[in-house]
Amino acid sequence: MAFDVRQKQKMKKNWHLYLISIGVLLLIGGFIYDIMFAGIPYQDPTPVLQANYDRHSGIASSIMQAGAGLFSLGLLSLIFRRVLQRFSPTESP
Repeated sequence: MAFDVRQKQKMKKNWHLYLISIGVLLLIGGFIYDIMFAGIPYQDPTPVLQANYDRHSGIASSIMQAGAGLFSLGLLSLIFRRVLQRFSPTESP
């Protein structure tokens, strides 16, 4: 099956939107992971419970940081692309 050229051009054109979408999904996923597995910290935890909470909280934080990074990268690339399009000379036939 041949890959349609228009689909390939569309993917190249919108790659920053994919980064933004994946970043938002990772942010939401990290938040949900934090609520489901880490939850509210214990008042007087045992060392085992504290270690378990710290581990899950660190994982959730890493997921959210990756999401924020991808979101920021996608947003900056979108802004950069729009600025380049605005100030680049246009060809007239």
